[in-house]
Amino acid sequence: MMTRPNLLLITSDQQHWNTIGAFNREIHTPNLDRLVKEGTTYTRAYCPNPTCTPTRASIITGCYPSQHGAWTLGTKLQEDRHTVGEDLMAAGYRTALIGKAHFQQLQNTEEFPSLESYPYLQDLEFWKDFHDVFYGFEHVELARNHTNEYLVGQHYALWMEEQGCSDWREYFSPPVGRMDISIRHSWPIPEKYHYNTWIAERTNAMLEEYHRAGDPFFLWASFPDPHPPYLVPEPWDRMYDPDNLTIPQAVPGEHLANPPHFRMTQERNPDFSAWKETGFPIHGYHSHLLDSEQERKQLVATYYGMISMMDKYIGRILDKLDELGLAENTIVVFTTDHGHFFGQHGLQAKGGFHYEDLIKVPLIVRYPGHVPAGVQSAAMQSLVDLAPTFLSFIGAPIPRTMTGVDQRGVWLGERQQARDHILCEFRHEPTTIHQKTYVDERYKITVYYNQTYGELFDLQEDPGEIRNLWDDPNARDLKSMLLLKYIWAELGKEPMPMPRVGGA
Repeated sequence: MMTRPNLLLITSDQQHWNTIGAFNREIHTPNLDRLVKEGTTYTRAYCPNPTCTPTRASIITGCYPSQHGAWTLGTKLQEDRHTVGEDLMAAGYRTALIGKAHFQQLQNTEEFPSLESYPYLQDLEFWKDFHDVFYGFEHVELARNHTNEYLVGQHYALWMEEQGCSDWREYFSPPVGRMDISIRHSWPIPEKYHYNTWIAERTNAMLEEYHRAGDPFFLWASFPDPHPPYLVPEPWDRMYDPDNLTIPQAVPGEHLANPPHFRMTQERNPDFSAWKETGFPIHGYHSHLLDSEQERKQLVATYYGMISMMDKYIGRILDKLDELGLAENTIVVFTTDHGHFFGQHGLQAKGGFHYEDLIKVPLIVRYPGHVPAGVQSAAMQSLVDLAPTFLSFIGAPIPRTMTGVDQRGVWLGERQQARDHILCEFRHEPTTIHQKTYVDERYKITVYYNQTYGELFDLQEDPGEIRNLWDDPNARDLKSMLLLKYIWAELGKEPMPMPRVGGA
């Protein structure tokens, strides 16, 4: 009988699926390559939403954003939602999260209070004394900033002070910090004070604590990189020569058959006011044109440098597992919350564009002696599947409210697939930006609320997603079938809180 495994989830933030050295020779990631060699890499893994809060909430609830309620950025996962950490704690597991949570919004209101907001972010005494269970994690150490953002604070700032970095505000933006915001690409913070160092150090401290106590654990090491702003300390800022990298770009005319917001991103001063509904910023609905070709190249070089630096500290965590003798009985999962554009289709960062670059994610699973090593699998995976799969591996019941799929048999190599389609949601405004995408083995279709436009791509014949077949008369029957399959998928993901136990 299989002993109950430990669970180590390692995530990056906004990492393109094709930024692992084992599959892309232009980037150096020896530690992720090590996981590739020792585990199974899933080439058809997807996020349930291409933004942070919705997907991160899906990871811990096993539910889609339209079900758990944290439907976009600026919302939160409400505290009464059930999480996988609660089930793991009930099963005797220790649970912890080190790094980025982003389960709550930056604005605090009386009706919807948030601990990831002001004044809490910079109230270091509050975090020093914070010992509450947080969404099923009995122990958390948090950071809310990406690189030099003014959102710095929480446990990360506490740690910097403990390390003797009393002038940490010099490395962060105003109004909290004093860093010159004109500095690009090269972050002057010493590497020993970078949050990658902090996350690896504190993750390893938790591993040592669990090892000493002999406790099974679910530990999430949550890195904020390579999410913009594009900044990385030396020597990583010079690791890649921008002129030696392949820089993606749009294909001329590729947006002519796409919905209007695609074409508008390629204009210098587009007017997206018709999409604005709540008054808050809209990710991606702006011009994606950069000032120069050299700037486009440098962004990619810095992005790659951020990934390579993070890889170093992922390696430190993997080394600690080996040192403590925990590797053999620990399931290691590496993934990210969603993808990223760095020139693909003429786009940058993220938004309402459900190309594979944004909704597909890297996913590597290692469990020595159980999960096949050195294998690539095209079995479809969704991050909403992680919670039920973790529970399945420890022999705990999967709550009926979870609508993710148990992938245990697939991970063990016993089943070819556990799902035949993916659903991805993006609701960034209540009505004006509300879309869903259905993906099967070959095709992808995207529908928009109250709109007659959409997208339909043949991923087999058009893997670059250049030819939108939505209005192609030759694809009319295909479109009808895919719309039906999408409706079936929506019906199929409805939760059943209990089985039918009687005739009436």
